[in-house]
Amino acid sequence: MEGGGLPTGFTAAPNDLESHWMPFTWNRQFKHAPKLIAGADGMTYYTHDGRELLDGTAGLWCVNAGHNRSRIVRAVQEQVATLDYAPSFQLGHPLAFQLANQLVEMAPHGAFDHAFFANSGSEAVDSALKIALAYHRANGEGQRRRLIGRERGYHGVGFGGISVGGIVNNRRVFSELPGTDHLRHTYAPEHQAFTRGQPEWGAHLAEDLERLCTLHGGETIAAVIVEPIAGSTGVLIPPQGYLERLREICDRHGILLIFDEVITGFGRLGSSFAAEHFGVTPDMITLAKGLTNGTVPMGAVLTREGIYDTVTGAAEAAGGTIELFHGYTYSGHPLACAAALASLEVYKEEGLFGNAAMLAGHWEDALHALRGTAHVTDLRNLGIIAGIELAPRPGAPGRRGYEAFTLAWEKGLLIRVTGDIIALSPPLILDEGHIDRMMQTLKETLEAVD
Repeated sequence: MEGGGLPTGFTAAPNDLESHWMPFTWNRQFKHAPKLIAGADGMTYYTHDGRELLDGTAGLWCVNAGHNRSRIVRAVQEQVATLDYAPSFQLGHPLAFQLANQLVEMAPHGAFDHAFFANSGSEAVDSALKIALAYHRANGEGQRRRLIGRERGYHGVGFGGISVGGIVNNRRVFSELPGTDHLRHTYAPEHQAFTRGQPEWGAHLAEDLERLCTLHGGETIAAVIVEPIAGSTGVLIPPQGYLERLREICDRHGILLIFDEVITGFGRLGSSFAAEHFGVTPDMITLAKGLTNGTVPMGAVLTREGIYDTVTGAAEAAGGTIELFHGYTYSGHPLACAAALASLEVYKEEGLFGNAAMLAGHWEDALHALRGTAHVTDLRNLGIIAGIELAPRPGAPGRRGYEAFTLAWEKGLLIRVTGDIIALSPPLILDEGHIDRMMQTLKETLEAVD
């Protein structure tokens, strides 16, 4: 697409794999049979030995505009030669303000007025949770300290994120913050299996928040955080009316509603944000991944009108001081801002969100054509996201999914697996040919897996 591939003179393979402790990886298995990526362009990754891989995951849900985009590359190159770093405490630089303004303009329903910058989705989530606590304290409701997440939710790996998150393996080794609780998850295969789009069954599951308000006292709850679509636990699509009902219950009890849109933001559902797609306005939105097209790490929190003014106003009334004792050395980093601004330009100029919306029907049909393929027990989709649930191998959960991942790699397709669930989320530059190739490769892969 942009003339990429392996650069001339590039040393593709490291001379030793041992020293690197890899994240979320079966390290010993990887180092026995490494899978190394050495280049990328458009819809394609290139392995260290020169093979091509069709990117079925947009890297890790983040490269929405495809790889090696010249506009984004130039923006980062020019920025590092102009201003490589600027302190973010009591100082600023123009690009951070420009980016914040653009994000506010993009935000759904004209309801958001500020952006707070972090460096990842995990940091964005922890920032949003802190902002929620600070807001209630500034508003004279300091008793609101409880944070509510959801089972099978993923909100990053900070202590705040794993506390409100609902993935067992992310929680069992680490201590969680006190004062957290969880809604039931929304997935019920006996009612929802092979649904196209949003399931009709399940809106009533939002009533679980009323149960928690009764249990803890609604006046003690600061915020509820959910992913509009739970991505990392296998693409769990919200039932029709579920998010709307959560909004109503939060309003009734004065609870802030946070949408974690680290995955669903920037076109994945054919709109700027899932909040826009579903017609539900949360109080905060966390962002990352597609914000910079994965080029430079960055996260952000968008806050609804009134939150910033409440926090800053309380500090001013107390004599004036730093209003929010929170931030990062690299908040609004110049290179990340340059990458984000260029990414937003690419999304807009190439109409990539519209392309996702246009292809959603073909994506859905191609995905559901896999029904009846070996091992497939459910198929889920919305926008350009898909989840393929596989029957686990008796006595060895997760092994069938891992073998599908490995075989797809060998067949030239990059997929993501969580246990025995395959997740797909390709770059939004895809076309019908890419979709058909992905699904055909997956069909061949699953038929070859034991």
